[in-house]
Amino acid sequence: MLSTGALRAHLVRAGLAGVVGTSREDSLRSYRLFAARDPRVLIGIDPERDWRQRDLIELMARRCGVSADPAHTFGHDVIDPELTLAALDAFADRLGAAARRGEPVLLGTGHPHRLLGFYVALADALSAAGCAVLTPAQGRCVDITTRFGLRTHNLEYVRGVALVRPPGGERTGCEPGAHTHSPLPVRLALAAAADAGGPLPGLVIGDHGWVCGAGQLGFEAMGPADTNDPALFVGQAEGRVSVVVPLDDAVRPAYYRPLARYVLNRACLSQ
Repeated sequence: MLSTGALRAHLVRAGLAGVVGTSREDSLRSYRLFAARDPRVLIGIDPERDWRQRDLIELMARRCGVSADPAHTFGHDVIDPELTLAALDAFADRLGAAARRGEPVLLGTGHPHRLLGFYVALADALSAAGCAVLTPAQGRCVDITTRFGLRTHNLEYVRGVALVRPPGGERTGCEPGAHTHSPLPVRLALAAAADAGGPLPGLVIGDHGWVCGAGQLGFEAMGPADTNDPALFVGQAEGRVSVVVPLDDAVRPAYYRPLARYVLNRACLSQ
């Protein structure tokens, strides 16, 4: 099993924690837009309270380790690797509980270029442990607002992990798919599962809108989030998201493999 010390060193060396690639300017912009309830940054969460930018900075300082100083407005953001490790342990513990209970699970990503392999490893292990890895709404269309306007995408699954692709952009079954923060894909998947009479997931694992959209609908959800994604941390603070792992979500795909090995070992799901 990868030791905690070795994983901590990997997190910092790979830029997953410590000084990360996400800029302070980008994070502060996200906090400002979230405070204004911009749906592009809410990504499926409907906050119960009014979150000012200062409130969000304080929350992200506690949950991620970013600077709590509002006057710090430029440079690279920082994630405390100790917070990442603690969240990975909680993530692994919940994963292990899902396996022991044989819970149906739904996995999806808006970051397929980076995180697909991480989720595939989890899906394979959960399936081997007897969990039903759900694939509702396979091939269905969903309209997503992008910077180019409203665009139609197809919901597809790669080895049990949901993602979206623009029609004709990539051959079905190939990877990866499109980058999106939208909660619409998970809403489509959950509605399709309900319309089919179930089963419904006991746990949703993913990022961006997959976590926030599921959590807002009352499904237990968990996953990683970067310093410029305050919605997941607000969802956790308000009790609609179970576990959020603070880390840079845009490093090389191979850098997430040790994280997958670590959580699967801790969850007693190593194959």
